[in-house]
Amino acid sequence: MAYPLVGPESLAATLPRRGLYDVRWRLGDPDFGRRAYGEAHIPGAVFVDLDTDLSGPPGRDGRHPLPDSGAFLTTLRRLGISEDTDVVVYDDATGIVAARMWWMLRSIGHQRVQLLDGGIQGWMGSGLPVEAGTVEPEPSMYPGPIAFSGVVKIDELAGRQLVDVRAQERYRGEYEPVDPRPGHIPGAVNLPTTEALVGDRFAESDRLTAVFGDLDDPVFSCGSGVNACHSALAMVAAGYPMPDIYAGSYSEWSRSERPVATGAEPA
Repeated sequence: MAYPLVGPESLAATLPRRGLYDVRWRLGDPDFGRRAYGEAHIPGAVFVDLDTDLSGPPGRDGRHPLPDSGAFLTTLRRLGISEDTDVVVYDDATGIVAARMWWMLRSIGHQRVQLLDGGIQGWMGSGLPVEAGTVEPEPSMYPGPIAFSGVVKIDELAGRQLVDVRAQERYRGEYEPVDPRPGHIPGAVNLPTTEALVGDRFAESDRLTAVFGDLDDPVFSCGSGVNACHSALAMVAAGYPMPDIYAGSYSEWSRSERPVATGAEPA
């Protein structure tokens, strides 16, 4: 099982023997990632679209529901990923987008996947090269069928320790840019993704241990099931087992008839 993080220099030393994937994305600008990728990406990297490659169609089950496992298998093959590919994913947002692909691969049992700590900014800040244009991968034959594990559904949350990793103001219901009702799922505690970071990098393991040490078999939730994967990665980096994810997250919950809570307290 690969340690979930890799630094720029270590990655550079192992290229081109790695499958490299650029997962940049911006809320409200669906073309941002592909545009930024075309302008400059790590040499050899293939672009992955969060909305179309790593998510199913949005609806009542959330803004970024998991895709059908068969569709994801097709995506893996198109991206050139086989069962023995050493995958590295990156973005420009402290890993909160690229971690979705890391988690999805780990969820189907693909252990050889890491996230570039510091993203493309850390890569460029280390004086390492970038290239423009588009990389078209050679299709592969990833074995199937596959299935996602560690996924908790909306009706399976009762009795679980639910951890909402959104920013505090969204958790409290003071600000909600995309979902229909502000607030949080009643009973969820708040542990923002930023607690696992120091600047653009993940904190050292002792800090991560302190952040996650009080959690007991948690289920991570966020806005649409993306940022929760970042916290799952951070918990694994701290040496804990892979936690479960509520894939629909608040975007599904707030579209249901279920109650929401506001304020700083879980209830």
